[in-house]
Amino acid sequence: MSILITGACGMVGSHMVDVLYDKKMVTVGTFYKPTTDISEIKEKTTLVECDVRYFNYLYKIIQFYKPEKIFHLAAQSYPTVSWQRPQETMDTNINGTINIFESIKNIRQQDKSYDPVVVVACSSAEYGSSLTPENVPISENAALLPLHPYGVSKVGQDLLAYQYYVNDSIKTIRARIFNTTGPRKVNDVASDFTERAVLIEKKAGRKLKVGNIETRRSIMDVRDLVRALVLLSDKGKHGEVYNISGIKVYKIKEIINIIENYMHIKFDLEIDRTLLRPTDEPIIYGDSSKLINDTGWEQKYTLEMTIIDMINYWRGKL
Repeated sequence: MSILITGACGMVGSHMVDVLYDKKMVTVGTFYKPTTDISEIKEKTTLVECDVRYFNYLYKIIQFYKPEKIFHLAAQSYPTVSWQRPQETMDTNINGTINIFESIKNIRQQDKSYDPVVVVACSSAEYGSSLTPENVPISENAALLPLHPYGVSKVGQDLLAYQYYVNDSIKTIRARIFNTTGPRKVNDVASDFTERAVLIEKKAGRKLKVGNIETRRSIMDVRDLVRALVLLSDKGKHGEVYNISGIKVYKIKEIINIIENYMHIKFDLEIDRTLLRPTDEPIIYGDSSKLINDTGWEQKYTLEMTIIDMINYWRGKL
């Protein structure tokens, strides 16, 4: 049987294809408006274009392949975009999740034995206002108080997965993913800084535009995240929710320090107000002890290793 990865051409999905390919697993990946270079993974999986907002085509894919595991990663995944396009964010993230589970229910009408594990990529953005210095590292039972439409959409995905487990006995696992970056990532602070640093290196400039660099984040490498998701699919308790968070907290300005030290350059920092959010959690840091206890997961990549790999990735791409 195969494994389905929705959003396989996103940053996380593409690395999951890599990992499962190395494990000799047969995978099928859906993509729509990919954020990574498809050529990097197209020989490692069967790629099918599919917008998860539309039920019929997604249903046909799941019906045809009947995957034993589904990693539901497809999403509108940027908080800033969710303020600009809240309807699209809700439609993609919430209705896309409903379409996964309704497809399984429909298939079961003809094949009662169909019983896949569904790992849903949720988010630390669900915690929102609960993420205060006195509440971190935050646990899975903290109040969900999201601060942007993206966070609200992830609460919807999370609770939908729970109710499909309770009401329809679908083997769901909810993964609340904290700040994650790595090669192929775009539109987060680490990818923006490393890409612009490589462009500056090529042009012999020094000016680096920044937003709020005093916020604190538990930044994790995408390859550590993928291992956690795969472990959860094998060892996670069905119906449960798990934080997946880096074990160390960094100020955003520490990313700049790592880049400067590795590239032997000193930037002239300039505040760009377009990079500042209306609301911004002062610290994002999760308690991953439940994940560690149930699966044995451990974080292997340091932030320095991740940033250096991202710099070298951009050097190859640019």
